[in-house]
Amino acid sequence: MKFIVNPSTGQPLYLQLMQPGDALPGLRVLAQELVVSPNTVVKAYAELERDGLIDIRHGSGAYVSAKRGLKPRVDRLRLAQERVRALVSRLHADGLSDEEVQRLFEAELLFSAPSARRK
Repeated sequence: MKFIVNPSTGQPLYLQLMQPGDALPGLRVLAQELVVSPNTVVKAYAELERDGLIDIRHGSGAYVSAKRGLKPRVDRLRLAQERVRALVSRLHADGLSDEEVQRLFEAELLFSAPSARRK
């Protein structure tokens, strides 16, 4: 794989190295270049795929994901749950009751601008 960057485009160089659809080196090739076991590369690619950073097309190879950075829904929900739990704990520590916290959440969902909400 050969990387070509152009500093005069105005696009950050690191983004130029992560273009959606770009093919990644094959498992064996990368393992040989890095002098590691192919199993190590398999594990790394599997983690990158799980995190939504690459797409693995069996028989074709691995590619930079067009939707990179979008974690699977279950991971996003788990992270959201942790954030809500932490916020509720802080609100309780500030002296708000369960009912007050619930009303605040409901009011925010009801009255927040539609453009501020993500679907």
